[in-house]
Amino acid sequence: MRSSQPTVSVIIPTYNCESYIVETLESILDQTFKNIEIIVVDDGSTDRTCQIVSSYGALVRLVTQSNSGVCAARNRGIREAAGRYLCLMDHDDYWFPDKLALQLEEMDAHPEVGLVYSTFIWWWPDADGTFPDPGSYRVQPYPAGIDEEFSGWIYHLLLLDCWVLTSSALIRAEVFDKCGVFDESLPYSEDWDLWLRISREYPFIKVKKPLTLYRQHPRQGNLIPRNTDYRTELLVRSATKWGLCSRDGRCISKREFRQTIARYHKDFGIRHLASGNLKIANRSFLKSWLKSPFGLKSLLYIPAGLFGWRPKW
Repeated sequence: MRSSQPTVSVIIPTYNCESYIVETLESILDQTFKNIEIIVVDDGSTDRTCQIVSSYGALVRLVTQSNSGVCAARNRGIREAAGRYLCLMDHDDYWFPDKLALQLEEMDAHPEVGLVYSTFIWWWPDADGTFPDPGSYRVQPYPAGIDEEFSGWIYHLLLLDCWVLTSSALIRAEVFDKCGVFDESLPYSEDWDLWLRISREYPFIKVKKPLTLYRQHPRQGNLIPRNTDYRTELLVRSATKWGLCSRDGRCISKREFRQTIARYHKDFGIRHLASGNLKIANRSFLKSWLKSPFGLKSLLYIPAGLFGWRPKW
């Protein structure tokens, strides 16, 4: 191992993010742990993103490619990275200064762990559209230490929700050799897919203290209505392949899993009902009811939508 090898490689896929990329980069450069490399993979931006990143000179390495999607950009960064640990940070999020230092402490103390993540804070804009200054968030009152419930072998918990925010994770580089990288055929839930695969092979650790601000704005991918419900497809496929139990024997019940799938079908239907896509919405409400027949509320959305009611989203 070369003495000049960075401990952590921070990979930032970006596309047309001139409004937020500076705040993201500055939060990385302000980390108390300094032995890092920053790799920005620009996925064909047409705004000033590349110019802004280039202005940092040797502090930030810019890799450019034609527009191929966020998974391809992340995978390009993984191939370029030299660090023993990798972070995959979204181009509009923010790290508190001790993020890396605290997570590396846990990695050093638990060599069997493949991924360390943390709680995060939702970063909503004010009424005028501007985001509160990161310094206005006080994280000191939050408890320190490990969240034991969401640590260890958590595959079974990941069948209920995607608890790991991509920007919050620190991952051992060898994990990608064993578990693979992002599935470039997935336009959504690609991070969840990766966490499920990793959780079959490695225990996780969750740090209680929030270490990341998760920026919320209209251009986010999770706010775009899609014709395919990738979440339920991913979870059903995973449960069929691996079952409902983690490697330490902790499990969720079949009933819990059915109710989770029913909830995601209902949420998917509500989003499409809000967008006026009645055919997709009603099909999802029916699927939700079939998974959980006692959840009659899912069926009530169908006549409500036909009579013109639309939920706010």
